[in-house]
Amino acid sequence: MARDLGEPVEGWSPPPVPGPERMAGRYAELKRLDADRHAAELFRANSADDAIWDFLPYGPFAAEDEYRVWVAEMAGGSDPAFYAIRDFASGRWAGVASWLRIAPLAGSIEVGHINFAPELQRTRAGTEAMFLMMRWVFEAGYRRYEWKCNALNAGSRRAAERLGFSYEGVFRQAAVVKGRNRDTAWFACIDREWPALKAAYESWLDPANFDGQGRQRRSLADLTAPILAARDPALPG
Repeated sequence: MARDLGEPVEGWSPPPVPGPERMAGRYAELKRLDADRHAAELFRANSADDAIWDFLPYGPFAAEDEYRVWVAEMAGGSDPAFYAIRDFASGRWAGVASWLRIAPLAGSIEVGHINFAPELQRTRAGTEAMFLMMRWVFEAGYRRYEWKCNALNAGSRRAAERLGFSYEGVFRQAAVVKGRNRDTAWFACIDREWPALKAAYESWLDPANFDGQGRQRRSLADLTAPILAARDPALPG
């Protein structure tokens, strides 16, 4: 009797380690994080609300010099590989995100350390930044794109599902962060879902999807919902 040893993966080879200097779309651009170029503007944007640091293992930062030191340390690394995000509408750098746990041999990579200042939250630029990172990953040949967050971070869990990441469960007592227990919620999307996800993002980002007051005609969550392999049971609906 033949044994099931898993689906063969044919015609696939490990993708490159990420590292584009710039990714840009209609509403936003990402550039490799640089202390001299980005720290001052990011610090000012982040200072609008200390709550953005609640579920991150660092921050808030009391002074710009302190934050600049952190940025310089992060900017020099390759895993995580940090990017600053600029909203074309405001012209300001207002967020960061990174790729991490980069495993080309497994075809797996994670997006994390996402920190949007209040002015970048709930904007087309913020969503497009996530799309640009996802697009690079799948077009480079990765098979799996992960999103992980503190299980108590309902906002991050909602964002993951809206962006098309399927729920995969909770790892209990996964870490100790800032002296507190962290259970980690796992989400991921895979390469076979990418064509449908790409179409959903492009439909949502199309200027025709917004009325004269900038209100969306159709939500991204509605567009990605049919693609999800599993929904997060902790979220309504």
